[in-house]
Amino acid sequence: MNEFQRPIAVDLFAGAGGIGLGFEQAGFDVLAAVEIDPIHCATHEYNFPDCAILCQSVIETTGEQIRRASTIGDREIDVVFGGPPCQGFSTIGKRALDDPRNALVFHFLRLILELKPKYFVMENVRGMTFGKHISVLLEIIDKFQANGYRVEEKYQVLNAANYGVPQKRERLFLIGSRADRPLPDYPAAIVRPPRSKRSPTATMASLPEGPTVWDAIGDLPEVENYPELLDRDWAIAEYGAPSEYASYLRGLRRCPTDYAYPRLFDRQRLTASARSQHTPESIARFAATPPGETESISRFRRLDPNGTCNTLRAGTPSNRGAYTSPRPIHPVTPRCITVREAARIHSYPDWFGFHATKWHGFRQVGNSVPPLLAKAVASEIRRALAVEVEPPQGAIACGDRALLELTMSQAAERYQVDPHTIEPRLRRRRRPPVATEAPGLS
Repeated sequence: MNEFQRPIAVDLFAGAGGIGLGFEQAGFDVLAAVEIDPIHCATHEYNFPDCAILCQSVIETTGEQIRRASTIGDREIDVVFGGPPCQGFSTIGKRALDDPRNALVFHFLRLILELKPKYFVMENVRGMTFGKHISVLLEIIDKFQANGYRVEEKYQVLNAANYGVPQKRERLFLIGSRADRPLPDYPAAIVRPPRSKRSPTATMASLPEGPTVWDAIGDLPEVENYPELLDRDWAIAEYGAPSEYASYLRGLRRCPTDYAYPRLFDRQRLTASARSQHTPESIARFAATPPGETESISRFRRLDPNGTCNTLRAGTPSNRGAYTSPRPIHPVTPRCITVREAARIHSYPDWFGFHATKWHGFRQVGNSVPPLLAKAVASEIRRALAVEVEPPQGAIACGDRALLELTMSQAAERYQVDPHTIEPRLRRRRRPPVATEAPGLS
């Protein structure tokens, strides 16, 4: 690899592409992504037009398919990353080791061994690190070590709020290296959350405060002033004065450590901002809820403009009822926040597109790793690779906006997959037995 050649990466369980964007911002070319949901695939294709998207399950995917479907070919891969679906490990709701979704972590392991990257990063929920679930994590580590990979056994749970994201979001990152490569470090915190209730340690006290909720969304146009947002998710709108954090997300200034490819987009076009219609009773209850408190009927939390957001959730998939997760109440206006406001709080830039339907859009934000948190981890991988990259010159266009408006059937037709790949809502379903690991591993 020459001095300024960008390292290459593969994204498994890609979703809309949050962790992939973070790796791009750290200087990687993400050349292939695997995602089972056709709606997510279409959104990913819109945002990353130069990345090959494989719309299929990792269970049915081989390393050779990934190489053939992309421009990777026979080249050596620098890093493979991904977050296997983790509902079975979550600390919210039922937890069970026999949850069939948990078997996907072993297919992540299988693909690492087939692709033989220099490094891998597995992201998951904090709940994977304790209780019965830790046995699964330790088994994964053992299998990596038995198959030629070193793993940082002092794995860490990182809080996005310590890496410039105005949201408390804790995620486990398991980092490993091929036996011939040095293990990377975990990224050190760069900020401390504003208005933290805990007394900071001496190290944390020396750090500057991170951005607040209002830093993230205070310059966004008030959607209640745009009646067209009742019928569509975009409008030409007037923005306010941005904070430093918002100016980066709006593309008004460039972070010197951001190596992502700039995107061409209309900065006056407010997207992902379909309005919610609340009842007068709900509006009154929202207005009466103090910032930082939870409204007693809906159980929605009103955001503190000077603090951080609670963890944004994705809601349930269609086969589990298609319920929208509780959305925070706007800190000033008595309404739920929009997808774009959630995306700002998640550290997505304004050019990043989400599905036009609120349910899909919130699911895409809530399921994803905040890009700035992913970037912090990815920067340590690039440091271990000992390569330098330069900011790219010029800008690229995103895909056709129609990709963000496809129905599930239309998206499935585009990628030639079964429209019921993501199962329809089922009231009762008996879970089949499942093996706890993928075949072919020692």
